[in-house]
Amino acid sequence: MAGNVGMDNDGPIAAINVTPLVDVMLVLLVIFMVTAPMMQQGVEVDLPKATTAPLRGSSEQIVISLDKAGSVFLGAGNKVELTELADKVKAIFANKPENERKIYIKGDSSLGYGRIMDVMAALHAGGITQIGLVSASPEGKG
Repeated sequence: MAGNVGMDNDGPIAAINVTPLVDVMLVLLVIFMVTAPMMQQGVEVDLPKATTAPLRGSSEQIVISLDKAGSVFLGAGNKVELTELADKVKAIFANKPENERKIYIKGDSSLGYGRIMDVMAALHAGGITQIGLVSASPEGKG
């Protein structure tokens, strides 16, 4: 019997059972993977004015302006209907390479977001993929 002294299995085991720990960690991982995309949704905020560098370009800059009423102007004072905008833009950029086809949009701050998106969709239909939005610098800085 003296030989079986070290072989009894009734004493405490000095090892941690990691299986429940792994199970809990996997459940937490799945929960975070499911809830993380939901946390990325936007909420309504009042955006501040942006402080940006001046616009720079190697060629002349084409600016589309939208007034409070939503009228579209191409350049300085040339009123254009939204349905004609794509054709006018195609004609302006017909002889320019793809990397120089840039247009800037100046929209009135009281104008609805949907109207600016309509103009951007018309520009995209005209083959313009580089569109910049012009903002004013905040008051008191400059």
